[in-house]
Amino acid sequence: MAATQQREKTTQPAHGTKKKPPGATQTNSSSRQGMFVRLNPDDKQRAEYWADKRGFSSLNEYVAEAVVEKIRRENLDYDLPTLEIARLNELVDQVAALAKNSANLERVVTTGFDSLIGLTRGDNYLLDDEDGELG
Repeated sequence: MAATQQREKTTQPAHGTKKKPPGATQTNSSSRQGMFVRLNPDDKQRAEYWADKRGFSSLNEYVAEAVVEKIRRENLDYDLPTLEIARLNELVDQVAALAKNSANLERVVTTGFDSLIGLTRGDNYLLDDEDGELG
């Protein structure tokens, strides 16, 4: 029994010590804590590409920045790019123009029906005195 207990002690790590998984970051002076992330190989390749393209010192720095950005988006705290702002303004202008066109169409239809009703009563709108106003 003593031999098996001795073998168990040698194969298990000492109490209170843990091995960090490969690739995990250490807590540094900026009070950042390490985290282990598993990615699909394709996602990892894309993340490495964008980390390199954006000039990050490591993939871990890129992933940390991505997490912060995702949290900001979840909190609806982000800036809209210029193209999105321009498109949104264009859509707002189009809706305003549509509202004006709808009001004009309503006025034309109402005036047309008033004229038809007047004609069926025998009123002749052509004989009315004009005051110079259009409407």
